[in-house]
Amino acid sequence: MIAFAGVLLLALAGPAAAAEIGDDGLHKEDWFSITFKDVAEDIETAADEGKRLVLIFEQRGCIYCRAMHEQILSDPEVSDFIKANFKVVQYNMFGDEEVTDLDGDVLTEKTAARKWGYVFTPTIVFLPEEAPEGVSVAEAAVATMPGAFGKWTFLNMFRWVHEKGYEGDEHFQKYHARIINELREAGRLDAE
Repeated sequence: MIAFAGVLLLALAGPAAAAEIGDDGLHKEDWFSITFKDVAEDIETAADEGKRLVLIFEQRGCIYCRAMHEQILSDPEVSDFIKANFKVVQYNMFGDEEVTDLDGDVLTEKTAARKWGYVFTPTIVFLPEEAPEGVSVAEAAVATMPGAFGKWTFLNMFRWVHEKGYEGDEHFQKYHARIINELREAGRLDAE
């Protein structure tokens, strides 16, 4: 009976939110944008919607991508902020879909990842409000977040970019530390 109760508890303690998996093996959010992956066009469309463009590189079987979807993007505080302020386009680190870089190069997702120097998944790339000409995505990016992080680092990076912190004197790490201290003082820090 005790063994049965233990198995039942394990079954009930599964992931809080199972992320949907697409045909490409990537975890999906219904609010991710599906585009032709022309980065300049996507920046313009995002701006027309009053948002900023973000590219998220993921790969099939990535445990960190799964954690990002199931633990971070499933949190309404995180997802609501991103949906309100950013247009998110998912890229497959090893995919073959056509991509048009800001400099006009036509690539596949996997050759774009290689050209731009992205080797970790997830990698989140924040683009400027207007599409610059003659430079690559990697050169144009205002910030890049390689790898998986906890809720507050993740959300604070999106907030820092939204507030254009990259234009000021407060480095992201200083901004993040300040926000963490404010959350701690307000009794809101449930995870660091």
